[in-house]
Amino acid sequence: MKMFQLSAACAVATLAVTASAGSVQVVGGTTSVVLDTDTLATAASLTLSGVSPDVANSTDLAGGVAFSINATDAPTLPTTFMYDPADFLGTFSGTIEHTGSVFFNDNNVEVGDFTIGFDGTRAVGDASGFFVESTTGIAAILFDIEAPSSLSALGDSLQIGADLLVSPEFASFLQTNSLATADLTGADVGDAFVNATAVPTPSAAAGILLGLGALGLRRKRLA
Repeated sequence: MKMFQLSAACAVATLAVTASAGSVQVVGGTTSVVLDTDTLATAASLTLSGVSPDVANSTDLAGGVAFSINATDAPTLPTTFMYDPADFLGTFSGTIEHTGSVFFNDNNVEVGDFTIGFDGTRAVGDASGFFVESTTGIAAILFDIEAPSSLSALGDSLQIGADLLVSPEFASFLQTNSLATADLTGADVGDAFVNATAVPTPSAAAGILLGLGALGLRRKRLA
């Protein structure tokens, strides 16, 4: 009996190490956004006029809207973001993709189907390197994401909260189209909160199954 308990404990320990050391991938969830509509209206001549039907009210940020995170097998713009819960900052890769649009100025200006990605060269000043890019309507990086005010990267979920800063590209667009008279680069115009679900990547899942198999094999031999 003692031998069985020891073997089982070793197998469980091995399984825990295997699971925590492997990467997980984001497979769904929402990204909620609250925009500073007053600043956008006065400084950038952008008046919020509506959102597309696939954008819902946020349950994470009061007064915000929520964009669905695309699945990993979505026919267009699939989410590819992966990370190791044991070392998020040293291991993340890929992008988080979304469906939905936001409209300004009587629906004459559209941004949407947002990509959250990372580019280390953008980590300047308050910018973390993460960015939000619009792929519908205005096709450009709209916001740099400030260093997160909250971050939780676990084996089954990812939560990130941070401010949205006007990107150099979006600031240039606003001035070129006479929507802003000043360079708004770096202006804080909103908040974003990622609330994503995650599952082990295929390689990590295989490691977990291997650990479970080893546990079952030990129990059978001891019986």
